[in-house]
Amino acid sequence: MARDNRENFEENRSELEDSVVAIKRVSKTVKGGRNMRFSALVVVGDKNGHVGAGTGKATEVPEAIRKAKMDAEKHMITVALDANNSIPHDLIGKFGSSSVLLKRSPEGTGIIAGGPARSVCELAGLKNIRTKSLGSNNKQNVVFATLEGLKALKTPEQVAQLRGKSVDEI
Repeated sequence: MARDNRENFEENRSELEDSVVAIKRVSKTVKGGRNMRFSALVVVGDKNGHVGAGTGKATEVPEAIRKAKMDAEKHMITVALDANNSIPHDLIGKFGSSSVLLKRSPEGTGIIAGGPARSVCELAGLKNIRTKSLGSNNKQNVVFATLEGLKALKTPEQVAQLRGKSVDEI
């Protein structure tokens, strides 16, 4: 059984698209001078309700991106989509000092979002959504705040099950 899941994951891995959100040069001061490294923030998704983000650090940029991509694949989440490829309800995702307001939109709106939040929404498969970054505009925190918000989404069926009612009663 575990082997089947691993094979399915390997097949799905080839379908994942990735987007490099940020690359930073970071340094550590040591006795002999400064150690320069590169930090990368990458978002991966299949544009069908699965998305993840990760960070990686290495002495060379391609290696940092590879590590970040591996980290993002480990931290994939499933996003609840509604009929018109939007989110089921409005909410605010928070991470660190960043907050991201996620608002559902009707068909034809498109993705109205800033850079970091836009890459998460596109790779999650959202087609109609409005977002607003509140608080800190740190790219890493905005990406993770968007993911926290998408992780907290509940479909009407899930809410009905939690309340012990039918979807029509809600």
